[in-house]
Amino acid sequence: MSGNALTNAESEPGGYARFVSGKKSKWVVFGIWVLLIMSLGSFASKLNDAQKNDTTSWLPKSAESTKELKIESDFHPNWYPAILLFQRPGSALTDDDKAKINAAADVMKQDNPPAKNLEMVVHSAVSILPSKDGTAMQIIVPVNPGTDGWNKFPDTIKAMKDAVATANPGVKTWVTGPMGEAGDEADAFKKINGSLTYFTGAAVIIILLIAYRSPILWLLPVVTVGGGALTVAESVIYLLAKHAGLTVNGQSAFILIVLVFGAGTDYALLLIARYREELRRYEDRHEAMAHAVHRAGPALVASSATVAVSMLILLVAEMNSTKGMGPVLAIGVIIALVAMLTLMPALLVIFGRWVFWPAKPSYGSDEPTAHGLWARMGKRIAVRPRAVWVVTAVILAAFAAGMGQLNAHQQTVAEQFVNEPDSVKGAAVQAQLFPTENGQPLAIIGNAAAKDALEAKLKTVAGIDAAGVGTPKIIKSAIVNGHVYLEAPLTDPPDSKAAQHTVDRVRDAVHSVPGADAEVGGGPAVTLDIARASSHDSKLIIPLILVAVFIILGLLLRAVLAPLLLILTVILSFTASLGISALAFKGFGWHGVDIGMPLYGFVFLVALGIDYNIFLMTRIREESVRRGTRRGALVGLSATGGVITWAGLVLAATFGVLATLPIVPFAEIGFAVALGVLLDTMIVRSVLVTALTLDIGKRMWWPSKLASAAEPDGGTLEAARATDEVLVS
Repeated sequence: MSGNALTNAESEPGGYARFVSGKKSKWVVFGIWVLLIMSLGSFASKLNDAQKNDTTSWLPKSAESTKELKIESDFHPNWYPAILLFQRPGSALTDDDKAKINAAADVMKQDNPPAKNLEMVVHSAVSILPSKDGTAMQIIVPVNPGTDGWNKFPDTIKAMKDAVATANPGVKTWVTGPMGEAGDEADAFKKINGSLTYFTGAAVIIILLIAYRSPILWLLPVVTVGGGALTVAESVIYLLAKHAGLTVNGQSAFILIVLVFGAGTDYALLLIARYREELRRYEDRHEAMAHAVHRAGPALVASSATVAVSMLILLVAEMNSTKGMGPVLAIGVIIALVAMLTLMPALLVIFGRWVFWPAKPSYGSDEPTAHGLWARMGKRIAVRPRAVWVVTAVILAAFAAGMGQLNAHQQTVAEQFVNEPDSVKGAAVQAQLFPTENGQPLAIIGNAAAKDALEAKLKTVAGIDAAGVGTPKIIKSAIVNGHVYLEAPLTDPPDSKAAQHTVDRVRDAVHSVPGADAEVGGGPAVTLDIARASSHDSKLIIPLILVAVFIILGLLLRAVLAPLLLILTVILSFTASLGISALAFKGFGWHGVDIGMPLYGFVFLVALGIDYNIFLMTRIREESVRRGTRRGALVGLSATGGVITWAGLVLAATFGVLATLPIVPFAEIGFAVALGVLLDTMIVRSVLVTALTLDIGKRMWWPSKLASAAEPDGGTLEAARATDEVLVS
């Protein structure tokens, strides 16, 4: 090794770094991963079978509607009503129309239906109802999804559509109601879920090909992430779900793929960039990798720790879907880190320098980033750093003002789809023809002795169809185990604001009945409870994540001021991305955002966006010890600016895949996170943070000793501007 490659004894790699990159031990590391993949790989494909997509796995755990749903299982299982709607616009249904509609109902009522995929239908509870104007009929078909949740909904919906297809010409048909809506959503996920890995992998491959300009090098990160980290992560999560009670649903399994690919590839980019630097300083590639792991390792560990801790904080959420996602994603990112600090170094040293062909880094050659784009950018920022960060902050704050247009609310079913599926079209017609027969009444459960008092009280509440109170249509018995089950049809659409106000009035009314101990649930109540739980989770989780990130940054940088400023830039970046997104969503024709979207956007943007702070600031601190903070800032920017940019493009592309989904909440999250990551990498980290560091100087490291230590160049901006030295070993 060159004599001036090391500045102090602490620069020497430890035993771990030498083990994963050793001449013989690299094969041990590689062998361990091969055995892991071979022994666990078969479990990865079973993850979908371990998902729990039943209603209670998504709802707020302590909400009144969730409690009611659990008691309701004494009366009947967790039923989703589907509505098969038939209409002859402009004229009454003919006798032949009615005969064929009744025939379709008979198919649904049979215990052994002739059609396939109708096993989930509760045949004994199917009912049929004509409209008052005689132009339409609807068949209410309760469906019991059991433990499969919505996994089989698309097949059941298709079977129902085959049944309604027998209607006469001129009769329009739809499959709508809660089951129809859930089926259309499940179908949207089903169509892309199988190809999500390929879409994400393709995006990563294209960016890596452009970044490395090598026909070979891109294979190693993709194999490590896709073949190693993702396979093992999915296998471990499956085993924990199957044998240790870990809850996995479609949402967490879906985002797991995006997170492991995005975060894992980011870690690979940083490690490879540092390895390429060290190959110019050390002739032996094993020695170079040992130093790369030693120097890049702390940043990677801190980065993954930030993501993992942020995900685990989700465990305090009231929403079960949010709570369950936390440990699943934390496991994924930790396994991605382990793969990048073990399998990736081993593969790189096994393949040798030629894997960088045609731009192989040769020993003793100049580092190209020393005078590249980001080195030149740093020089320009150093001319007037205060003006740069002030102007940049003002522009971002102006973008953040767009948050006033965000309109976060509990979206209606129609607002949750990018297009207009069959269930949404049918729901609009059904609401006009059957305003109180929408399959989503309020469900009230109380003590059986209070049955008459509860019915009397319900009939006095505004927004309730009094004539329909207490006449449940989909259960045989209304009293079980000392509880009474009542239904209260609404006069307003179940996903409307008016319906939510009615829920509050009903709860106030039934809670006032002495000895009733009543709980109010049903579709409209669930919608209201989700909205309130999501709002609660945002107010609790966002501050906790900020505190956790601050502590991790403080421990890593051994400072207070730098982490505080970095947290402020994260908040500014997040609000700016939401502001721009809000304006874009209006242009897309979307009516605001789902109430849970700001929380998910924050979690992913902060937890992942802080990676770039960590990548940049750990390098700046390392260089500050040798060169002074201001010159260290220029060195850090020139050395990491390129890799941070490519890492940001990879992460933006992986989350951008979500933006292609026909489900608005997921498309919104994908768009906002992708945009936020690009803002982070292109502007916040590379321009705003660099300018702040150049302006503040060594005080960034307060209260550590580095903040008061004499700097090699005197710490002046003039010295930083004057030097052409960027990366000198």
